[in-house]
Amino acid sequence: MNHGTPKRIVVIGAGIVGASLAYHLASKGAQVTVVEAGGIASGVTGTSFAWINTSCAGPDPIAALRGGAIAAWRRLETQVPGLKMRWHGALWYGTQDGRVSSESLLIDRARIAQLEPHLRRPPEQAIFEPEQGALDAVAATHALLAAAQALGATVRTHTPVLGFAVQGAKVTGVETAAGLIEADVVVLAAGTGTARLAEQLGASLPIHASPAIFLRYKAPPGLVRGIISSDTMEVRQDEDGTMLAAEDYVDDAPDNQPAAIAQRTASAIRDELEGAEAIAPAFACVGLRPMPLDGVPIIGYLPQVKGAYVCVMHPGVVLAAIVGQLASEEIVTGQPASALEACRPARFLLC
Repeated sequence: MNHGTPKRIVVIGAGIVGASLAYHLASKGAQVTVVEAGGIASGVTGTSFAWINTSCAGPDPIAALRGGAIAAWRRLETQVPGLKMRWHGALWYGTQDGRVSSESLLIDRARIAQLEPHLRRPPEQAIFEPEQGALDAVAATHALLAAAQALGATVRTHTPVLGFAVQGAKVTGVETAAGLIEADVVVLAAGTGTARLAEQLGASLPIHASPAIFLRYKAPPGLVRGIISSDTMEVRQDEDGTMLAAEDYVDDAPDNQPAAIAQRTASAIRDELEGAEAIAPAFACVGLRPMPLDGVPIIGYLPQVKGAYVCVMHPGVVLAAIVGQLASEEIVTGQPASALEACRPARFLLC
């Protein structure tokens, strides 16, 4: 369906997906307003491990989309001031999830020790993904929004959406406490809040708030060069020494609260890494990831009402760059992107 060329676009959500959309839309000449109920990157973006990992276990309905994710981030890195990536690769071992990519290399213990010299007991073999990397998701979101603002976009934080203006089965604006923001297209990119917004427009989207544990530690710099994912830990490290880890959410029992898991994970890291004895937990929380019912991103126009475009997914950090590029092209030109066909919201709404 050709929706014309909108001039005024409101993006709801100032996480990394909304920020990428805002930048790409503004770069294509759209008049963009970003509306955020809290602060920039105050949702799941702020609790993301932020591993740019395009591997997938089993059949992948979004292979075309995922396959362009790394190249899209590399392009953005050259375009957006202050957007810094870390392309040091990732090591996998001791896990049985079967995730592989076309760049996967099977390497031996000697090569593993070269890549990660602080491992106390390097495994006999590991999968090395040289193209994978990571970023500071919060800093990247700020950089993308700053670049969008430099192109004329407006960012309104602490501005909850109260409702929508709809005329003739078409969204014409967003209601806020500060007044109506008129729009030709409204993009719902509010993470786990997207389902509630879509409900106001008559669409029921099955989006589950999937919990995960996000951990941050104070640590000596240089203990981890890239990303290590094993059966005992999933860790990476920033240049200032901050170590990040991710763990599965188990339940809300006292022994499985974030603080308790932070201590257990710290013990595992100390056991695995030489020089990690002094690491100390600095932050631990549960992050709620927006997980569509079938695990596939929901991207595209709502069928019930014109001018309402949905953009929600996991993993948001991985896909933010490529989705921002493709979705903005769809919205501005009206030409559907084939890589997004498996993601359409109509798969849930026209049953």
